[in-house]
Amino acid sequence: MSEKIDVRGLSCPLPVVTVRKKLLEMKNGVLEVLVDTGTSRDNITRMAVNTGWKVEAKEEDGEYRLIISSKKK
Repeated sequence: MSEKIDVRGLSCPLPVVTVRKKLLEMKNGVLEVLVDTGTSRDNITRMAVNTGWKVEAKEEDGEYRLIISSKKK
């Protein structure tokens, strides 16, 4: 299961709240998240890791693509 959400332009804490809600719905799989600030990247990464997900971040033209995946296979 792979999904994608775009939280660019949202003010804190909405990016984290939106991603957390989506991860709770998914339970496992891969979620690709587009963010436009380092703060959102850091906060989403921290929340995801603390709730048992693996996060890979890539910077692209000043924005970030987070690949959040479940550790369970």
